[in-house]
Order: sequence, then C-alpha cells, then structure tokens
Amino acid sequence: METAVFGAGCFWGVEEIIRNIPGVMETTVGYCGGNTTDPTYREVCLGTTGHAEAVRIRFDPAVVSYETLLDYFFRLHDPTTVNRQGNDIGSQYRSVIFYQSDTQKTLAEAKKQAVDQSGKWKTRVVTEIAPALPFYPAEDYHQDYLQKNPNGYHCHFLRD
Repeated sequence: METAVFGAGCFWGVEEIIRNIPGVMETTVGYCGGNTTDPTYREVCLGTTGHAEAVRIRFDPAVVSYETLLDYFFRLHDPTTVNRQGNDIGSQYRSVIFYQSDTQKTLAEAKKQAVDQSGKWKTRVVTEIAPALPFYPAEDYHQDYLQKNPNGYHCHFLRD
C-alpha cells in the first residue's frame, strides 16, 4: 500500500470521486498543511490554521499508479483558481498535492507542468506541491459524508 494526499476544495466531493477508482483501498478526509495540531473543522473554516481540506488515499500501486491518481486529481477540480473551488472560498480550499516521497514530488511536478502546457485551461495552473505534513483526520461526521448524505453538497465532477 502507498499513500497520496490531495487538497482540491471541499473534501467531500474529492473523496467521493477518488473512492471509486479501482485500486483505492481507503480514503480519509482531513486537514493538512497548516500550523496547528489537531485542528477542528470550525478552526479550519476560519482560514487561520493554514490547513487545507484534504483527502488521504491509501492505494495499491499494483492496481492503480500514483500517476493515474494525479490524472484524476487534475480532472476533478479547477487547478487554476487560487483558494477556491465552486462556491467554496478560502485557503482551506486550495489546490495542493502533499507528496510523500521524492518520486511523488517529481511525478507531481511533471504532471502539473503537462496540465499547465496542455491548453486545457485559459489561465495557469496554481496547484501547490508541498512536502507531506502531518495529516489530521476530520471529525467522524465528515468521513464518507456523501455516502451517508447522497444529496449533500459537492462541487466536484470529472472533466475530460
């Protein structure tokens, strides 16, 4: 098993898409990239903790590659908006890849450059690529949120 951590706006919608990829064994929504220990949802929503809403993905690399997960990451959100996805605004909704190894960093940088140069987006890709930082699981009611609330809010969909 390997781990990937992505922030791409509200973690509910990201988790719901990622969880359905063959080879993804587990998803956990939470907070990463900030300067506080054990942040709460309320604290992260204030935008003062530095944390992004993120999804930790445990995957089987024999079934799904990290590169494939990056493809999904760049398809499921708009990587050109700074601190925003859909109606969600704030640094906690930024586009960010928290790499777990030098290999993941290299792959993430190459994928970001390829997406940026693809012409798919009218403005440049602003996705941050940052070293893995402590990941704090979100409160239980956020886990599997859209499974528990099928009509719940989300702004994520796969783009061609």
